[in-house]
Amino acid sequence: MSTDPKNRGGPLDPHGGIDELGLDAALRPSTLDEFVGQNENKENLRIFMQAARERDDPLDHLLLCGPPGLGKTTLAYIVAMEMGTELHRTSGPAIEHKGTLAGLLTRLEKADVLFIDEVHRLQTVVEENLYPAIEDYRLDVMTGDGPHAQSIQLDLKPFTLVGATTRTGLLTAPMRSRFGMTIRLDYYPPEDLQHIVRRSARILAIEVDDAASLEIASRARGTPRIANRLLRRLRDFAQVLADGRITASVAEESLERLHVDTAGLDEMDRRYLRTIIEKFDNGPVGVETLSASLGESRDTLEEVYEPYLLQQGFIQRTPRGRTATRHAYEHLDIPIKSGGQGALF
Repeated sequence: MSTDPKNRGGPLDPHGGIDELGLDAALRPSTLDEFVGQNENKENLRIFMQAARERDDPLDHLLLCGPPGLGKTTLAYIVAMEMGTELHRTSGPAIEHKGTLAGLLTRLEKADVLFIDEVHRLQTVVEENLYPAIEDYRLDVMTGDGPHAQSIQLDLKPFTLVGATTRTGLLTAPMRSRFGMTIRLDYYPPEDLQHIVRRSARILAIEVDDAASLEIASRARGTPRIANRLLRRLRDFAQVLADGRITASVAEESLERLHVDTAGLDEMDRRYLRTIIEKFDNGPVGVETLSASLGESRDTLEEVYEPYLLQQGFIQRTPRGRTATRHAYEHLDIPIKSGGQGALF
């Protein structure tokens, strides 16, 4: 059974695999002008950065939240680039103790960006030591042991903390309150994803039709990272099975081979829905029961599969468990019951 949602590795996995990090970086926009979509958030961030530059201040601490693959890491890099500073990247689980945190903070120059991915996974003792650094730009360091221990305050250069999280609800209230700005990224409409596919195709020297780029965009689950991954897989199909050009017919055939349907669901998504409907008579089904039935960890279900299924109206989460909606029945072409446990009305 998988224990880490990042191990899923399918074509619709919004987490980036290790072997794809280089390609993702090559396709990453470096300025707000190049960043497609999220227009209101983008324009607000542009104003915040311009105001900070005019005051010669570091940008206020920024929390980026939303499902994986929507551009949180990209925006952190853009903030550093447009503020003319360096970005120092780490993640919550990687900061194992106070010493690691101290090493990161003392290397920061004025207005540098410290980007902490999965900030909700910081250990409590590390998080508590981060508070004075965020608020007062100082770090309390204990020296010595026992009765000879004493606290020394180290002054830090003013910096910007950019935290990213897919689980905003797991952030503690004290941590959340210390961010001056919060930006939530939402799933992208197909029109924005089509622009992203076209831009990536130009960078990768892939010839793709307008109809094919829209087909990719419409099945990419509203996620740029998935759209780029599908584009690379369709390039392989086009190279081997066609003349190297991604046309609408090549796109449709290739996406069918990848088991990605017109709603952006893959085989595992459909198994999830059919398990609720057919095995448990539309529930409600507890997430632990679903985890055991599907052979996937609870975290994988909650972080990888369910956000998109919820956003698209295929499932409901109730206090008693998960149920499928009428939309799921219609998409899977399953007759809707009119009575009994699995009834929708």
